[in-house]
Amino acid sequence: MVSLVIVESPAKAKTINKYLGSDFQVLASYGHIRDLPAKNGSVKPDDDFSMEWEIDDRARKHIKAIEQAVKGADKLYLATDPDREGEAISWHVRDVLENKKLLKGIDVKRVVFNEITKKAIIAAFDAPRDLNIELVDAYLARRALDYLVGFTLSPVLWRKLPGSRSAGRVQSVALRIICERETEIEAFVNVEYWSVETTLSTPSGDTFKAMLNTLDGKKLKKLSLSSEAEAKTAVQAIQAANLSIAAIERKQSRRHPAPPFTTSTLQQEASRKLYFATKKTMQVAQRLYEGINIDGETVGLITYMRTDGINISGEAVQSVRSLITRDYGNKYLPGAPRVYKNKAKNAQEAHEAVRPTDMKRKPKDLAQQLDADQLKLYELIWKRTVASQMESALIDQVGVDIPASDGTVSLRATGSVIAFDGFLKLYQEGKDDKTNGEANGTAGNGDTSRMLPPLSEGSAVQQTEINPEQHFTQPPPRYSEASLVKTLEEYGIGRPSTYASIISVLQDRDYVRLESRRFFPENRGRVVIAFLSRYFSKYVEYDFTARLEGQLDDISAGQIDWKSVLREFWEPFYSTTEDIKSRSNREIIDAIDELLGPHFFPTREDGRNTRDCPSCSDGRLGLKPGRTNGFFIGCSNYPECEYTRPLGIVTGDKADAEANASGPRELGTDPDTGLLISLRKGPYGPYIQRGESPPKGTRAKKSDGPKPKRASIPKTTDLNSIDLERALLYLTLPRDIGDHPETGNMISCGLGPFGPFLRYQGNYYSLKNDDVLEIGLNRAVTVIGEAPPKDPVKELGKHPDDKKPITQKSGRWGPFVQHGRLRATLPKNTDKDAVTLEMALELLSAKAGKNGKAKPKAKTKAKAKTKAKPKPKSGAPTQSDATG
Repeated sequence: MVSLVIVESPAKAKTINKYLGSDFQVLASYGHIRDLPAKNGSVKPDDDFSMEWEIDDRARKHIKAIEQAVKGADKLYLATDPDREGEAISWHVRDVLENKKLLKGIDVKRVVFNEITKKAIIAAFDAPRDLNIELVDAYLARRALDYLVGFTLSPVLWRKLPGSRSAGRVQSVALRIICERETEIEAFVNVEYWSVETTLSTPSGDTFKAMLNTLDGKKLKKLSLSSEAEAKTAVQAIQAANLSIAAIERKQSRRHPAPPFTTSTLQQEASRKLYFATKKTMQVAQRLYEGINIDGETVGLITYMRTDGINISGEAVQSVRSLITRDYGNKYLPGAPRVYKNKAKNAQEAHEAVRPTDMKRKPKDLAQQLDADQLKLYELIWKRTVASQMESALIDQVGVDIPASDGTVSLRATGSVIAFDGFLKLYQEGKDDKTNGEANGTAGNGDTSRMLPPLSEGSAVQQTEINPEQHFTQPPPRYSEASLVKTLEEYGIGRPSTYASIISVLQDRDYVRLESRRFFPENRGRVVIAFLSRYFSKYVEYDFTARLEGQLDDISAGQIDWKSVLREFWEPFYSTTEDIKSRSNREIIDAIDELLGPHFFPTREDGRNTRDCPSCSDGRLGLKPGRTNGFFIGCSNYPECEYTRPLGIVTGDKADAEANASGPRELGTDPDTGLLISLRKGPYGPYIQRGESPPKGTRAKKSDGPKPKRASIPKTTDLNSIDLERALLYLTLPRDIGDHPETGNMISCGLGPFGPFLRYQGNYYSLKNDDVLEIGLNRAVTVIGEAPPKDPVKELGKHPDDKKPITQKSGRWGPFVQHGRLRATLPKNTDKDAVTLEMALELLSAKAGKNGKAKPKAKTKAKAKTKAKPKPKSGAPTQSDATG
């Protein structure tokens, strides 16, 4: 009989099967085989937190294969990943097989390995163990917590905040971090300050620069010179001074290398140096871990990439040290191996740091086997690992004080030089922006990286140039993916293995957007976090979330019972939720309006109140809820005043334009139809309209003729610049640009919910720097060519119920099939060229069931007669939507 081995992925299964031989059969579970159904009641707090599991439709055939194989096996090895999630997958497999009474007489063991190499695999199978129930309990606790928060809190959000998406336990805290940084930036007041740099010459003619750091006997801080007048006074004092070198300080400092990569630091460095998104980093690292074909054999190139350990095995250390001696020389090798101590909160350090499985495999040797992204990430990991065991760098630093003879002023010059490069010869860790814009430190530090000429104490120096320079304090920078991951880790929020999904979820829910590699909170996200901060403040606190993560780690260590953690969390959380449900929507909206008032209605420099309605004389602007499309800004005098605008900030010239606007602006008559062309405003943006709308309070009739045609306007457009000619051009969108010269397929352009776009082969490409009205064929082809490649949209056939097309497309997270608005991602390792209509129908049916949606049905004539009234296409609901 053979031994059955279960792993997650088919690539991993294929490699391990080669190492183990014909006595073993290795099958893949294709990730998790079951999960909590996406419906209320899957976790039952009243039944001691019992859970109802459901096997995913995609997993059924894989489970059947495992069930069939286990019948002919005498041993079952569960060889999933060596972390909490891997332990959970193994537990699910065993539990399903036990429930079907298929494990009688079969020896079940757990096998873990940190790298997919023959040596590591054989060693792991020589030392199997039992399932770690404490790790499984920690998984169950985390899964139950996330489910209870999502399925309890999200319905409250949907009811109280129209247009909101779901809420997550950890994602909400990450959203709060991004929103609070934006609030800091908005509240930040720039402060003017001045510095004075002087170029000095020595008796031998050498020149160097020094900064003013003492004036009138007082040491200057960064903001001490606050005006041009004060800077000029300082310049005059320097001009009148007799300067000489009083003291020269020399010291040597050591700069030590960073430890090898953890999951978090790998994501940070890949973001800083390679511009990889966290999700992309983990996908590429997964491929390097599972193995690459080298000389006909699949070999894992790096160790397991989900880890918070910062040390590597003794054997790996010796391999690195041998490489350093051979390639760089003995002076680059420290006397003893480096051992690192983890400073991250909740670090478990259950595994090695991320490192190459064989240090002798240099990046240049793998250039032909790896694609560009894989090679970049492997090189980053290889260099970091080698540098972590190299000698420290030595930095010579010099500081020179240059006072005036009468003591009125003193300058300071600083410089440094690398005396020995050490690990810097190979690798230097990237840096994030400074985390705040406060004025710290003293004036006169200057550029410490510059070199100074030979100087001697007591020698006189002459001023050759004095340069006062104006500065302004800067607000803290917005978070990048790297700095957000670093902050989450510092606070102990979430686990490094979850950071990629946290960031993806926030973007997918349109709570934040990533622009120029920086996170900007969307208005929808700010409304949600204002609600959570006001009514669920405890559950979005950094310390509370970090303590909960600590408790989950304690469960992993077997120190506390997982159900006691759930009980402690659930009872007050449920009570809070019930209290919020009972509160009126008006109370909640007023509270959010007050919290977000400084953001949406900032103070103007001219003192004008930005809450004053620009349409009527005495109305007050505030947040109003739409029925389905979220919030907008409207007037308190509704229905007498129907002023509305999209949720957002209007300042400066735009505010003046708003104040001068009192309704639709007539632009002229369409020469082709004779209909009026007007510029109008809806709660969700300005738009162009051709023709007249029916009178308020009445419905359009067939006898009224065709409905008015409307066209959106890009958000960045100056409304004062729109004339009749430009308005008519907007009404022509979408428009055909021309055939692609290589494929002959039409390229068109238009305006959508996310701005101007190109459409080609069924795919959409954002236009960020081009005018949608003016872009031509050559530029369109260039934009498409520079974008990440996308497969053409492929129609697989018609849906049997409603005869609408089912298509296959490429998305941000891979290929998917679509029917109407329903999308289903293709399972991992599916051949995208082999997808059939039947496969697509099965995937869509499973997704519809998971989302609680019924399958689409063809409309009957009876139903067609009773369908709901169509909504007006004004780009947004009117204020009457808010009264429902």
